Amino acid sequence: MSQSPDSRSLLSASSQLNLMEVESIDDKEFDIPQVDTPPTLESILSQEEEEPFVLEDTCILNTDNMDAQSCDTSSLASSDSGDPAHLKRKRRPLDQSAAVHGSVLRLSLLKGISAQMVAASDKVDAGLPTAIAMSGVIAVGTSHGLALVFDTNQALRLCLGSKTTGAEFGAVSALSINHDCSRLLCGFAKGQITMWDLANGKLLRTITDAHPPGTAILHVKFTDDPTLAVCNDSGGSVFELTFRRVMGMRSCDSRCLFSGSKGEVCCVEPLRTPPDLKDHPITCYSLLAMASLTKILVIGLKPSLNVWMTLPYTKSDPTSVPQLAWQFVPVQKTVNPVLAFCKGDTVHFLLVKKEESGTIHVIKQRQLHLSCDIISLNWINSCTLVLLDSHEKLHVVDRPSQEVLETLDLEQVQLVYNSRHFKSLATGGNVSQALALVGEKACYQSLSSHAGQIVCLGTKSAHIMSLRSWKERLDCFLKQEHFPEALSLAWSFHEGTAKAVVGLHSDSQKRKAAISDKMVELLLQFAEFALKKCPDQGKVQVMEQHFQDMVPVLVDYCLLLHKADLLFNQLYSRLLENTVAKGVFLESLESYIVANRLGHITTPVMKDLLAHYHDNGMMDSLERCIVHLDVTSLDIQQVVQVCWDNQLYDAVIYIFNRGMNDYITPMEKLFSVIGPRVKEGRSLTGDDVVMGNKLLVYISCCLAGRAYPIGDIPEDLVVQVKNQVFEFLIRLHSGDSSQKEEVFPFIHTLLHFDTREFLNVLAMVKYDKARLENQIHLTKIVMVDNPDFTPSQVGGLFTFLARQLAKPNNTLFVNRNLFDQVLEFLCCPDDDSRHTERQQVLLELLQVGGVVQFNEERLFTLAEKAKFYQICEFLYEKKHLYERIVDCYLRDPLRQSEIFSYIHNLMSMPGYSSEEKLKVKQKVLQHMQELVSLCPAKLADLVTWHFADEVQSIISSLQDDQLLFQFLRCLLEPQEGSQPASLLPLDPELYELLLDLMCRFESQELLKFLQTSQHYRLDEAIQITQKYGCNEAKAYLLEKKGDIHGAFACLLQVQIIQELMTFISDIACFHCGSSITAANATSTLQDLWFPLLDAMMASQKEVMGLKDKHVSDGLKEMTLKVLNCMSSFISLPAIIQHILQDPVYGRGKLAEIQGLILGMLDTFTYEQTLLETTTSLLNHDLHWSLAHLRSVVTRGLHPRQDCCNICLQHYKRKQDATEEIVVFSCGHLYHLQCLQQKDCGRGQSSELPQPWRCYKCSSSHGGRGGASVEPSRSRSASLAQTRFSSGHQQKGGEAHGKKVLAAVTLDVQQELSWDQLRGLYRGPSRLSILSEVSHGQGGERPGFLVPAQSGAENFHLKLAPPPLFEE
Repeated sequence: MSQSPDSRSLLSASSQLNLMEVESIDDKEFDIPQVDTPPTLESILSQEEEEPFVLEDTCILNTDNMDAQSCDTSSLASSDSGDPAHLKRKRRPLDQSAAVHGSVLRLSLLKGISAQMVAASDKVDAGLPTAIAMSGVIAVGTSHGLALVFDTNQALRLCLGSKTTGAEFGAVSALSINHDCSRLLCGFAKGQITMWDLANGKLLRTITDAHPPGTAILHVKFTDDPTLAVCNDSGGSVFELTFRRVMGMRSCDSRCLFSGSKGEVCCVEPLRTPPDLKDHPITCYSLLAMASLTKILVIGLKPSLNVWMTLPYTKSDPTSVPQLAWQFVPVQKTVNPVLAFCKGDTVHFLLVKKEESGTIHVIKQRQLHLSCDIISLNWINSCTLVLLDSHEKLHVVDRPSQEVLETLDLEQVQLVYNSRHFKSLATGGNVSQALALVGEKACYQSLSSHAGQIVCLGTKSAHIMSLRSWKERLDCFLKQEHFPEALSLAWSFHEGTAKAVVGLHSDSQKRKAAISDKMVELLLQFAEFALKKCPDQGKVQVMEQHFQDMVPVLVDYCLLLHKADLLFNQLYSRLLENTVAKGVFLESLESYIVANRLGHITTPVMKDLLAHYHDNGMMDSLERCIVHLDVTSLDIQQVVQVCWDNQLYDAVIYIFNRGMNDYITPMEKLFSVIGPRVKEGRSLTGDDVVMGNKLLVYISCCLAGRAYPIGDIPEDLVVQVKNQVFEFLIRLHSGDSSQKEEVFPFIHTLLHFDTREFLNVLAMVKYDKARLENQIHLTKIVMVDNPDFTPSQVGGLFTFLARQLAKPNNTLFVNRNLFDQVLEFLCCPDDDSRHTERQQVLLELLQVGGVVQFNEERLFTLAEKAKFYQICEFLYEKKHLYERIVDCYLRDPLRQSEIFSYIHNLMSMPGYSSEEKLKVKQKVLQHMQELVSLCPAKLADLVTWHFADEVQSIISSLQDDQLLFQFLRCLLEPQEGSQPASLLPLDPELYELLLDLMCRFESQELLKFLQTSQHYRLDEAIQITQKYGCNEAKAYLLEKKGDIHGAFACLLQVQIIQELMTFISDIACFHCGSSITAANATSTLQDLWFPLLDAMMASQKEVMGLKDKHVSDGLKEMTLKVLNCMSSFISLPAIIQHILQDPVYGRGKLAEIQGLILGMLDTFTYEQTLLETTTSLLNHDLHWSLAHLRSVVTRGLHPRQDCCNICLQHYKRKQDATEEIVVFSCGHLYHLQCLQQKDCGRGQSSELPQPWRCYKCSSSHGGRGGASVEPSRSRSASLAQTRFSSGHQQKGGEAHGKKVLAAVTLDVQQELSWDQLRGLYRGPSRLSILSEVSHGQGGERPGFLVPAQSGAENFHLKLAPPPLFEE
């Protein structure tokens, strides 16, 4: 079919649509040919209107982001575009808060199309707009069945259909334009579909039988193939439409792709390939995405129908509208289609690619989560999506970063909804409730995207959206006078970090050049704006704040762009007009200079900088700036003078070093200031101390090869600077010396200023031998022979000398006299200052061989007097006197705790002779009292390892019983992390001694010790506990011995009622589990319980006359507990008989015990009822379980498939042969022969018949369920409950005659059956509920023995019936 020139021109211009440029489009009316009366839409539109329709110019509806939560629209209440609720919305104020990205989306009103839509509705009753589609043209469908086609100039080209057709077909419910803009498909509310020729407006096809009648067309879509389309009706079905033309006759074949009976489809989207990707390999499949109410499907229509993917939704709101959108996206140097779909607040992305094998591979991508319900989803380019939520907020989202770039409010658009078509009101509303619920928010036909543009249909207007170019986004900020935001956005363009960028060159250099020119323009405009908006009147602080908000921004972006000439020549010259602006500019430079972002300043600006900082007293800031600036930009004479006048010594040193390579003059200047003050002995001021410290740091930097205050000395000058500085320090006289000046003035000054720090500076420097000897000789001459220095300062010198001598590879020669002086100072016993440091220095000196310089006897004497125990240890170790080292540790308070580790290592490690170890052992035994007082636990470990044979002698040497108790406790009681006491000889006397001491010092821990220890003798332990009156411990021992009555008497003596009841209960349980006769057991229990009851009754009698109700109630409650516990072991008649035999109660005074007796009767009634109910439940549940199991076993089995799961052949392999098959309850089917082969293949053989197991379900892939080769654990057993027996434990078990029970395991079929049976009970066990009711919390039954209440004789348990199970 030939296409018209207009359609060809539209096709060629489709990628360059300028519909959004409404500023340059006028509302034009075209001459439409007249037709017969009554007048048609064309004739009405060609007439002049009496009152021209003018809509508000909303070319830029919103340039800022909108608050997504600030608007609640009422449009959802409408059923379609004719709802008056859409026409009466109020325009809300827009949020003016700007974002980093600025205005990304341009929303423009299509004035011409909007005006003609309104005129058509008002004057010819064309109806309200219902659907819109865009390709090379824009088509708008109306509620009266018309389709208006507009060109790129918004001129009405065609009016398709008539009101007569509209009355028959209903409203236009869907539109679609093919890829070359030659055909238009219209779907109608009553189910018909029409095809129109857009070249001449001719009706080509009317399709009435493509889908079941009585359903509306929801979607109709062209595919890439012009002869193929798809439609979706309100019944949820999807059909493929194939257009044919044979012998001049046009026809349409329909094929059902998806039936609504399997789940309604409410959205379809074919993959439309852009013109530049027509040769993409995936186009041959003609992919179609469908979204039902429960899942997403991707199918291929060609070469044959094939389902490539099915993906169910996650849980979402049933009112959420499913959305689909395709887009070709470049991924890893290839371009492939990506399907975006959502239902609710989450957008999912699926990458679809063709594999080399020809199959379609679908890969899930990262999800996008939004806090809103999405009702429309469209791609505007390969990285940007436009989402519309249920509050009619439009969100522009960058997919790679998942960042919301902008939010617009579309409430004023008055969006058209398709609710009426989803409810199929035109055909009687015969749709499902679920589809009607989704249709409340459906607006599929109101937004259409093409070539990076999206048209939006309102009830009275049409709008178009597109991404703004980068210049337009900047201009939006400029119109609002938001210069900082504009510059920030421009810089993101420059760096390539901006999102949704349109109009920039892909080449990085060209992009940066274009942005740089634009930013220079913005900076100049910003400077003019800052000066123009400056407040003329008011406080200076207001003006300063104004410029502080703007000037640093100018400086920052000029430096980012490397436009220093723009900053100092153009911008600074403009800011000079305002004094406040000039000051703010100069002060803002400091942070950039210190950060090394600005290293060079022009001379005029530097001059102004010095004057401004000087006049405002900002000398510290000035100094920081100078030491970071390039020296060539400074007027050295002016700057040096200012720095000397204001004591900016860092700046002076920097200028001399960097500007003139002079490292000596600064020292001379500083020495000339500080030298006289130090020499005269005057107290130094704070400034003097600062100057002296700077001088020391400067010297250390020069000697170390570093520049001061920052940086490094040039490599070619490092050696020269070191030599110059060193030669300067050792000068005999200064340059302006007088006759009274001492020799070596510079060293003299620095030693007097801070001896220790100056010596530390010298210690950091690497000297050669000659220079070091020279330096030491000079300092010795200056200090040792000079009475002006204090002993502390001289001591600092000796410490320095010792450290130098202690350095590795030292070849320095020092005479004996100096060594003696150093030793005398370091070991001075009268000087407590720096004790640790002096000891460490001397130790370092000795460790490198300095001991040969000293007299060892004299050194040892001095070290002992000075309490240098580490030195003594060093000397003792050289002589192998290890036993004396123990004394050193004991006498050194800093290292006392380390003595145990030292002794253990010495006794354990080889390399020490037996004689040496013996001497150490004897020394340890001599100081045992001190070691115990230090740490009993560590000593116990030491004794366990090395002194196990000396325990008795150690105990005899300890005189303090408290220390002895601590030692024995640590030695005999098991401690976490310590060695077990089993390494010691198990002497019961030790444990009895500890028991005696524990009775004296910690009797509360006595019972715990008796329970955990087994190495004492019972008779001796009983005597000890009786000696100290520890009745509870004595009762435990008597019970352990077998004297139950004696233990009971002890507990009764101290009246520990709770322990007595527990004790008797344990005895009763023991008798129940033993072979003793029932009569003897009852007699034994009565002998125990009745004395306890008598004691409680006697106590009640004693307090009966007292007025203390609290004591009386407490005893009564305790008596109830005793009776409650007794009733579990002794019959109730025996208890009552014993009570009545009491002389008091035997004479008729039963009032006091009436409540007790009635409570016991009530307990008997309860227990009898509980027993009967439990028996009934057990019988009923057992019958029900067996009946259900029988019904499960006898029911038929339904195989999952008709082939064997082993050989994968049909179960009836031979037509004329009968072959046995096996079907399992899981549904798997097998040939009997296949199962037998698998069984034989495993090599198992058994004489006894065993049940078959499913080969596929069995984890071991076995045939018959024979005994497993490897031990396995029952499914119901946990890892913590599985026991593994070692050889030692098995041996012990056999010695005690215990039986070893093997774990019982289930095969797979038994486990499945057990799981199924166990799954029948969906709640807690009724027996467990009964058990909880009967025993109560903690094993007690509170409230059972209470006075009888009314109705107790009619007590019944009300329990739930057994659970029901439905197949």
